[in-house]
Amino acid sequence: MTARVAVVGGGVVGLAVAWRCAARGLAVTVYDPTPGGGAGRVAAGMLAPAAEAQFGEDQLQALLLESARRWPDFARDLTAASGIDVGYRTEGTLLVALTADDLAEVERLCGYYRRAGLPVQPLRTSQLRDREPLLAPRIRGGAYAPGDRQVDPRRVLDALLVAAPRAGVTIEPRAVHDLSTVDADVTVLAAGWASAVLAGVPVRPVKGQLLRLRAPEPVLRHVIRGQAQGRPVYLVPRADGELVVGATQEERGADTTVTAGAVLDLLRPAADLVPGIVEYALVEPAAGLRPGTPDNAPLLGFLGPGLVAATGHHRNGVLLTPVTADAIAELVATGRVPDEIAAFAPDRFPVEVTRS
Repeated sequence: MTARVAVVGGGVVGLAVAWRCAARGLAVTVYDPTPGGGAGRVAAGMLAPAAEAQFGEDQLQALLLESARRWPDFARDLTAASGIDVGYRTEGTLLVALTADDLAEVERLCGYYRRAGLPVQPLRTSQLRDREPLLAPRIRGGAYAPGDRQVDPRRVLDALLVAAPRAGVTIEPRAVHDLSTVDADVTVLAAGWASAVLAGVPVRPVKGQLLRLRAPEPVLRHVIRGQAQGRPVYLVPRADGELVVGATQEERGADTTVTAGAVLDLLRPAADLVPGIVEYALVEPAAGLRPGTPDNAPLLGFLGPGLVAATGHHRNGVLLTPVTADAIAELVATGRVPDEIAAFAPDRFPVEVTRS
């Protein structure tokens, strides 16, 4: 008899888990009131495993690196299964500094790349502007990280909404308020920050605001990750002329209000680095809620009999999607915890899991 799997949460992680589970012959149903929504709709889509792990987060960085390694195959498979180009790009990242102090911060970030064994090449101002002529003439220098990638999370979500049903996944557009009411052999909890309400796990909402600008044509080739007078910012270009500017990180609970202060805090350093953006159309300010955990690492593995966690990815939900989907699908299908996620078991926190 085919095992029945319920995935509670239809964001990028939940849909990817469902798709990979269905590929293993499991009968999968996804429950979400707004399938394809969640934090993924607000994400920028940078795949930069060295830049997203901080000092001391060695186990998390290893997981980020492994997932980044899987992204090319994941993107190819998803595009083939859905017919939708997910915007996977390989131009790399320019790390850019406006002042001498900012350059010191960029050099610290370069250290993360080197410790991760990833290439990073220091560049002078002239070399940076040769790559991106729209950069401000007064920048002090920076570096090039050729191994970084990017993807368009909205395209990824759209592709998963096509690929998962084609693989046999049933999508139920309704909320689950009590996990004990779900009729399945195995339930995968992939509900982002709402996982805390459903199962009592230590996941909290972390607010992030970003901006989507529109230029008449693509204006940048590389992702720009910059420092401008101590203010960090990133600019992520899309092939259609969209430019994503982000992102704040705020402990505001479940608040998704877009604030004027955040718009200013993002536009000011972005314009310091790329002055021409002030002429672009501001088409969408947005706020989302990342699922954060006490140690910034995800909860992956058994919560109890028949209950599996795939949540708490914080800033790395898109980057960690391939490794999470593959590992959770293997766990559900075989009952074995894959080695790559063993360090992220939910029981590393002394929490009594509930099912309501």
